Order: sequence, then C-alpha cells, then structure tokens
Amino acid sequence: MRLLLILTSFALMSSSLIAEQLPGVITDPKQITSKSKEYVQPFDLEKLYLTRSVGATAWSPDGKQLVFVGERGGEYDIYRIPAAGGEEEKLTSTPGLDDGPEYSPDGKWIYFNSVRSGTMQLWRMRPDGSGAEQLTNDGWNNWFAHVSPDGKWLVFISFPPSVAPGDHPFYKHVMLRLMPANGGTPRVVAYVYGGQGTINVPSWSPDSKKIAFVSNTKD
Repeated sequence: MRLLLILTSFALMSSSLIAEQLPGVITDPKQITSKSKEYVQPFDLEKLYLTRSVGATAWSPDGKQLVFVGERGGEYDIYRIPAAGGEEEKLTSTPGLDDGPEYSPDGKWIYFNSVRSGTMQLWRMRPDGSGAEQLTNDGWNNWFAHVSPDGKWLVFISFPPSVAPGDHPFYKHVMLRLMPANGGTPRVVAYVYGGQGTINVPSWSPDSKKIAFVSNTKD
C-alpha cells in the first residue's frame, strides 16, 4: 500500500511538471476562453431540436414547396415549407401519427397515411391542409401511398392487423395493393415478405405501367 501511494504521488507530480513545461497548456478550466467570430451566432436549442425531427419529405410538382413529417412535442404532423426556405406551416393537427406525404402530379392533393381513425389508413387533403378525405377503411394498416405519374392510381403497402397501427416493421408478410387515386376498392398486386423499406419512396415507372419494390423473399 505504501509503495502504491508513493507511485501515485510521483505520477501526479510528473504530470504537473510536464504541464508546466508545455507551452499553452491550461490546467485551470476557468482560464479556457475562445475568440469570438462574426459568423458564429447564438442558436436557439429549440430550433436545433426541430432540425433533428424531420422525416418523409416530398416536393410539390412545381418545385416551390416541400412537405414533410415533423415531430413537435411528441406529435407527428405534416408540415409545408417553401423550397427556398422560410417559415413552416402545419397542415395536420389530429392526435397520433401522420406520415408519408406525397403530392399528386397535378399538385391539387397531398396524399398521406394517418392513425386518426384508429388504424393506419390512407388520406388526402388539399395543399393548404383543408378538405381531408379518408380513402381506405379496412382491417389492414395501410402505409405509403404513391400516386402514378398519370394521376390515376395509388399503390401502397398493407400490414396485417397483428401489427400495431403506428408500426411498420421490415420482416412481415405484407401486401402491395392498387386502387384508384380518388378512392375505391383496393386489389392485391403482390404478396411479399418485407415491410419497412419495401415501398417507402415513389417507385412508379414514367409510363405508369410498372412499379418497383423491395422484397425479402426469394421469388
């Protein structure tokens, strides 16, 4: 024990001597300062938080607006912001998750999915957030509606009722379904083993005749 104390004291003395010999070494935290720079401005922590809570972003057809999902105070809603920058505008305000916004090719609608009805279903609204319409209402949890380039069809992914409405895991038996863009009876176009990542982004061919998707199955 005595030997250990002697070695410890020697190590501390050596560190102090080395620090004194090195130029510019500061051992007192109160002496730490930094030069001010004109381009460095104070930043609101709330704004920093907001920049870290953005997802699912889409362009308007005219390239002037962006819609995105933002988390504010534990609620996920859809917002709009000028593509050139500016103040964000909140488009949805119902409790629960609103996600997956996407403009129609003519810019008259924003399609999205929401749990406001109790399960995840497809909705659409006007670009200013008005006139919300529910498009699906079945026992499946429907996500990520993508509008065909000709504006006639929606393709989307459907999770079984056993999956929580607000969840979209990546290893599940799911369906890809097709329905008219104005609403109607969906029909199955593919049964796949997938989920998250299968059809998260627009994946129509330019002629509206094919879709691309990701599956974890072999066939």
